[in-house]
Amino acid sequence: MPTPHTAPAARRDRQPLGDALPWTRNDALVAIGAAALDLIGFTLTSQSVQGYVPVTGCLLITMSALALLARRRAPLLTFAAVLAIGLAVHLSWPVGQGFNAAMIVALYSLVRARNPAVYVPAALVSVALPLVGREPWSQSSLLRLAGNCAAVVFVVAAGLAMNRRHQEVEAHRRLLAERALADERRRIAREMHDIVAHHVTTMVLMGGGARANLDRNPEAARDALVTLEGLGRTALHEMRQLLDVLRADDEAREETTAPQPGIADLERLVAEASAAGLPTEFEVRGEPRPLPAGMQLSVFRVVQEALTNTRKYAGNGAHARVCLTYGDQGTTVDVLDDGEGAAGGLGPAPGSGYGLIGMRERVALHGGSLETGRRDGQGYRVTARLPLPREQGALR
Repeated sequence: MPTPHTAPAARRDRQPLGDALPWTRNDALVAIGAAALDLIGFTLTSQSVQGYVPVTGCLLITMSALALLARRRAPLLTFAAVLAIGLAVHLSWPVGQGFNAAMIVALYSLVRARNPAVYVPAALVSVALPLVGREPWSQSSLLRLAGNCAAVVFVVAAGLAMNRRHQEVEAHRRLLAERALADERRRIAREMHDIVAHHVTTMVLMGGGARANLDRNPEAARDALVTLEGLGRTALHEMRQLLDVLRADDEAREETTAPQPGIADLERLVAEASAAGLPTEFEVRGEPRPLPAGMQLSVFRVVQEALTNTRKYAGNGAHARVCLTYGDQGTTVDVLDDGEGAAGGLGPAPGSGYGLIGMRERVALHGGSLETGRRDGQGYRVTARLPLPREQGALR
């Protein structure tokens, strides 16, 4: 029978051969291309000047191109090897006074990987190398020298431009990562606020009601404590889910998580609000239709936050009503109360507080709008309007 270590070994055996090589396929293609270009140039020059093609020279040029396979891991060593081999070729045979492909690639790689203190002397040496050889000095050599200088400047400029481009791409990537992290933190903060504000507020109110009825109506106090216990368990469960998200690594988690709350849970919210001492009605208008999970979560959180704030600020004797309307242009949810608390149901001043900001962000995420303010008579009103989902809007 195979041991537990047999399967990983088999997976290693099935790995592609290219994964174990110290160079990439692109490095190999660059080396092959540079060898082909340099061999063609060396062959034509040798045939026209000497009448034959030296085999040793072809081998040296091939070795110079093969050194480019290490240009990413050791760019300075690669440049030195190409320079040494190129010097040997220039001193042995008349190969012309121009730049070869291997030297161009080696210098470019050095500019990409090293600072000016390294690649500037290398560039000066590259300019002088083609002029060191068996070919006699002539007036045309000045033109070749100028051409070599232009080629070196172009290679250095291309390397610097690519470095700058790489830095910009890396900075943009870091910016996107930081923005995504900030968005995720805000999302988690909103979830934590919704969980703590709703459940803890309800638990405090129900605990106070249980204490008040403990002597007069023990049965009512017992029911309130049972409900309070259930709310506490729910709050702990939801907070544990969020903490699991914060602790999770990049590996996929095998355990399943409970679905996010949605429109089907609104009746539970209304029941909890009524049990906490805020008589609340729930009404559905229009023909119900399926909504995306994210939109349902937004509706649930808006109602949850509005009812929580109503219990905080509407005062004793207040009533609330939740109305969910399915219209032709979208879905609307209204949370109304008749309380006399500060700013109705949204705290000390209209538009203040993290809860209202979170509600606006959730609704705006789906292209909707949120309206809050005092009612004409007495109390406060929160209205969230969400457009039709894109797929449903296309069918109308």
